Amino acid sequence: MTTAPVGGVSLLRDAQRAAAPWPYAELDPERLRAAGWRPTPVRDLILKVHQRCNLACDYCYVYESADQSWRDRPAVMSTEVWQAAVDNLARYTARHRVRRVRVILHGGEPLLFRLDRIERLVAYLHAKLPLSTRAEVGMQTNGVLLTRRTLERLVGLQISVGVSVDGTEADHDRHRRTRSGRGSFAGAAKALELLREPDLRPAYAGILSTVSAESDPIATFETLSSFDPPTIDFLLPHANWATPPPHARPGATPYADWLIAVFDHWYGRQDPIRVRLFDDILALLLGGASGSEQVGLSPAGMLVVESDGAIEQVDALKSAYPGAAATGLDVRHHDLDDVFDDPGVVARQLGRQALSEICLGCPVREVCGGGHYAHRYRPGAGFRNPSAYCADLRRLIDHITARVATDLRRAAALERPEK
Repeated sequence: MTTAPVGGVSLLRDAQRAAAPWPYAELDPERLRAAGWRPTPVRDLILKVHQRCNLACDYCYVYESADQSWRDRPAVMSTEVWQAAVDNLARYTARHRVRRVRVILHGGEPLLFRLDRIERLVAYLHAKLPLSTRAEVGMQTNGVLLTRRTLERLVGLQISVGVSVDGTEADHDRHRRTRSGRGSFAGAAKALELLREPDLRPAYAGILSTVSAESDPIATFETLSSFDPPTIDFLLPHANWATPPPHARPGATPYADWLIAVFDHWYGRQDPIRVRLFDDILALLLGGASGSEQVGLSPAGMLVVESDGAIEQVDALKSAYPGAAATGLDVRHHDLDDVFDDPGVVARQLGRQALSEICLGCPVREVCGGGHYAHRYRPGAGFRNPSAYCADLRRLIDHITARVATDLRRAAALERPEK
């Protein structure tokens, strides 16, 4: 494969070394491979099929963060780019005998890409992937453009849909507004009611919700639960040591307080809705693995293809500094395997080896895993730090651990024969 201009990559690497010495100046992927390390295969590929959005959410890490690279990218991913991405993924899955991959259509707002283009992309994907590789296609949307007709077509294409909703109408509309300033809750709620219908439910992947410490946690959970989602995915607002979490103050744990209130309300329910963060923490406490980057030490196997063809790491890194997600590679000119020469990609696969000394000495390190990689960023040092949410994560995990331990002791007592 051809390579990108050396000068451009060199300038990118110089900027990354200055902004994040660890991993860019201190981690050598070639030396790691020589010592026996092997990459975990890419299994999730996010396609930024449309770079623009019909909402103007005030916390958006794409449009409101330090990295403003979206401004220089085409609004719509061209046929050339998405076909190159699929071709690249097909070669990669065949080479590594990957049995299952997820392709996630993202933005901006992916429905602005138009259904006819989505249909062509999905057909091309299934035609190009090896017969031994199963492809799941998903979409993350704000829900405003979801209609019955659109959902019927998405069901036919076997595309699962995640909808972003932040709780009650007032809480949601405080942050997730249209460009004219109107709230978007009514549109999202209408879409979720459609997804509950039996004929359309096969497309229902769940709800993604960004935690707001100023909202009522129980009202938020009950509002989201009322839409009967298969899963709720609570995300902490993207923050780091340069840009602390909203409402953060010394000695306080507002996000742990919020999540503990939800956990205690959720835990032990007769028919609980799956909450990914809680499920992941419980699985890790019992010796399992995590399914997300928020907690745990599982290696990250996700890449992003931007609308201009750039291969990048997860968008959350854009909240750290300009170029934090960049690899300098292009899906039309580089194999996906080439990303494993990038210290940033490698760092997100190292698990315990990527943790700071403070994290290594922490008793909950196997569960916390240092928190989300993006939340560890400290200017001038890089990503080998505790999470900006360290105190919140420790308190949340300790609380869940205590609840589980109490239940296990009770269960053990009930099983003991009476004397």
